[in-house]
Amino acid sequence: MANIRSIKGMVGLVTGGASGLGRATVERLIQQGACAVVLDLPSSDGHALATSLGERCAFASADVTCEADVRSAVELARQRFGKLDLAVNCAGIAVAVKTYNFKKDVPHSLEDFIRVINVNIGGTFNVIRLAVGEMGKNEPDADGHRGCIVNTASVAAYDGQVGQAAYSASKGGIVGMTLPIARDLAPMGIRVVTIAPGLFATPLLAGLPEKVQSFLARQVPFPSRLGDPAEFAHLVTSLAENPMINGEVIRLDGGIRMQP
Repeated sequence: MANIRSIKGMVGLVTGGASGLGRATVERLIQQGACAVVLDLPSSDGHALATSLGERCAFASADVTCEADVRSAVELARQRFGKLDLAVNCAGIAVAVKTYNFKKDVPHSLEDFIRVINVNIGGTFNVIRLAVGEMGKNEPDADGHRGCIVNTASVAAYDGQVGQAAYSASKGGIVGMTLPIARDLAPMGIRVVTIAPGLFATPLLAGLPEKVQSFLARQVPFPSRLGDPAEFAHLVTSLAENPMINGEVIRLDGGIRMQP
């Protein structure tokens, strides 16, 4: 098992790292002996989180769609921890709006649609393109491995619900660019993998009534519950450690297939 890598000693950059799936990923990286840069908005709890996790964690106040912000976050990783091995894209937004509201005679806002695409696809790509520049400076291991990108899509990329035109399109875009970017970066020994989570107990779902949360949990074949963000984080570190997983999208959903 000589090719299996260890998360211990790696340096990771996690977008949306102050809450939900991103926060769980940051916490696991630190628990497993890695260093982490929490990239999140100035209004987030990122600074407090980084402080609570100690010297192996730093906060980068940034918007994923801003080139200067992301460059600064990558530079912070290099300055504080000497390198960048892993970038995990968890930052994302969603709107729930039908294509056309016939009762009010109002179409879906084009501005809202473009904003979701810009943050979810554009922001993810912005982080990838800037992070890999730093990863390319790493000394390759015996396999030629220099780094790993883990993106977050959603089962909505495949089973989008009513009102999810923008969100599903954005997550489908992340799925669609996984393989070509993996092929682009293969000569440099940088892998690209995407996770498509199902229903997880994140702040997004926590805002729903308890009755709705219970209903959603029962839709999951097994285990019949919402996913725990720690389970997402566990998969992230497993992907970082396993060099043979590349160019793939992995559903993490308890077997759910969302019905219309």
